[in-house]
Amino acid sequence: MADEFIKGFALFAIGALAWFTFGGWYRTPSYYNIVQLVNPAEGVNTAYGQIGLLAGDVAFWLMIVGPIVFWVLIPASRELRKSLNDDGDAEAAN
Repeated sequence: MADEFIKGFALFAIGALAWFTFGGWYRTPSYYNIVQLVNPAEGVNTAYGQIGLLAGDVAFWLMIVGPIVFWVLIPASRELRKSLNDDGDAEAAN
């Protein structure tokens, strides 16, 4: 279980760092604005800017979905598989 935790935490940290970085570059027009990181992108007219916006969105979803996969879905699937195998062993014994 510890390896799933650290994998999920690493994906969360990497995704958050990348999202903060790309959000600071492309979505924060001024440091003194109250709303940062979630502003619509303005003045992005180059292909590199579009790639940066896409990378920021991918990093956001990596930050959200990565921990969910490693902290919820993988342990739940292991428990489900274990309970199904235990039920099969109990029926075979009867």
